Amino acid sequence: MIKTLAKCIREAKLPAIITPIFVLLESFIEVSIPTVMAKLIDEGITPSEAYPNGNMDAVLKYGAILAILTLAAMFFGVTAGYTASRASSIFSRNVRHDMFYNIQNYSFSNIDKFSPASLVTRLTTDVTNVQTSFQMLTRIVFRAPAMLIFACVFSFRTDSELAMTFIYVIPFLAIILALIVKLAFPIFRKVFTTYDDLNNVVEENLRGIRVVKSFVREEHEKSKFKKISDKIFNLFTKAEKTVAFNAPAMQISVYTCVILISWLGAQAVVASGNNEALGLTTGSLMSLFTYTMQILMSLMMLSMIFVMLTMSKASADRVCEVLNEKSDINDGERNLTEIKDGSIEFRNVCFKYFKTAENNALDHINLTIKSGETIGIIGGTGSSKSTLVQMIPRLYDTLEGEVLVGGENVRDYNLEALRNNVAMVLQKNVLFSGTIAENIRWGNENATDEEVEQVCKSACADDFIQAMPDKYNTYIEQGGTNVSGGQKQRLCIARALLKKPKILILDDSTSAVDTKTDAMIRKSFREDIPDTTKIIIAQRVSSVCEADKIIIMDNGKIADMGTHDELYARSPIYREIYDSQTKGASDDE
Repeated sequence: MIKTLAKCIREAKLPAIITPIFVLLESFIEVSIPTVMAKLIDEGITPSEAYPNGNMDAVLKYGAILAILTLAAMFFGVTAGYTASRASSIFSRNVRHDMFYNIQNYSFSNIDKFSPASLVTRLTTDVTNVQTSFQMLTRIVFRAPAMLIFACVFSFRTDSELAMTFIYVIPFLAIILALIVKLAFPIFRKVFTTYDDLNNVVEENLRGIRVVKSFVREEHEKSKFKKISDKIFNLFTKAEKTVAFNAPAMQISVYTCVILISWLGAQAVVASGNNEALGLTTGSLMSLFTYTMQILMSLMMLSMIFVMLTMSKASADRVCEVLNEKSDINDGERNLTEIKDGSIEFRNVCFKYFKTAENNALDHINLTIKSGETIGIIGGTGSSKSTLVQMIPRLYDTLEGEVLVGGENVRDYNLEALRNNVAMVLQKNVLFSGTIAENIRWGNENATDEEVEQVCKSACADDFIQAMPDKYNTYIEQGGTNVSGGQKQRLCIARALLKKPKILILDDSTSAVDTKTDAMIRKSFREDIPDTTKIIIAQRVSSVCEADKIIIMDNGKIADMGTHDELYARSPIYREIYDSQTKGASDDE
């Protein structure tokens, strides 16, 4: 964990190194102040034979020294605070940067390990906790031990017998702190895991707010939120109750030391007659009280550090899980960057989403597709239609067998080159906040306005875009909530076409458009991109009946394959689907 997070320090290294130096200087000065105060009391304020009313020169002298020391301590303290804040801010920025960039490299199988809500929590709450701990590590972690050591040294120099009081208190506090950490850590870890569930509930509610309202399920959603929120409250309460034992333990230690030093110190001062040569003086006793508070405050800071590190360790573990997760799909050893054509071949391909799964999602698939062909894929829900096409751009890797594109194994290609030549419109169409033109240019950020307009015409999107007030500069809300499902699908198809791919995959991407528009889109494909291999997954047979080849998927296998006429003649499954859909259409007419 430490090794992983240390890689994120980088440019924060200099302020992180400087901070402890300033902290040590500040701590040493603060511990020196009580000694000067003792001198001021003994030599300047306490009456003596030479100065029955006190020595004003000594007061001014030691007062000036105190002022200088105070200003110096303030300077080093402020500087340490600035450098610590800067170091922790840079560190947290680097952690978020590395996490986000690593997530971009994840394959689908890597993403499946984390829920979106969990990743959001790790990038926000968990990183903030780690940032706070890093700032404490560069400042308080050095300040507390330094103050403890310096104060102990100065107190033993003042009176070693009275200073022994601290030796009896420290083991008691150490035992209490160890118990607190041991009991609190599992609870804090569970809290941050529960935060994932809370974010998931919120995200799910916001994404499906229209469905919630249409089914009048607001109370149900409130109940879900309250349940998970109460769980977090109860866990935090339990953890804080455990941590709360820290305060009374510290108070017992402080007041025990104060009482013992007051009692024993007063006796020592009386016995010595306030004579430094004979023993303890009033000023020395006052300095011991200060050292007592400094030592015990240092211990209190250490206890706070333990508590914070206990909380942040759970967060640090979760952050490191994201940073250490490596994509199981990387550029091939040959790193091919040129794809000859859009031909595709599946050779005895098997695949399962989880290694522990009993059955394969794809089971011994053998398939050859020529470049420029139009392929239709139909099948029931869960028949692995989408899984089949996701093997082509290596969104997942095969378990057995191989997939070839352009005559080469997809594992041998440079990933970026492969995916730039395979445009895929997924089942869940996603638009991002920005203008229509900006969304279309995801396919090619350097495309001209004419090229953007042309692909929108091919996707039958230009008509409704021109009807909008700002046309191609119309702003799309996050998730495309201000356009219809059919409009969103056509924009996503246009975005894919702008890549000018060798292979175009439409995964049920025209389900929300009417049959006339669907036919017009397919006509545009035939006329505008005849050399592009087109794979169309559809529920409507009419969307694929003109394809060069139709594949029927069933339970992860190819049940049958052929043209519309061939399948209608020999396949009872295809004939039943076709007749039921065409009969339904006739009845509607």
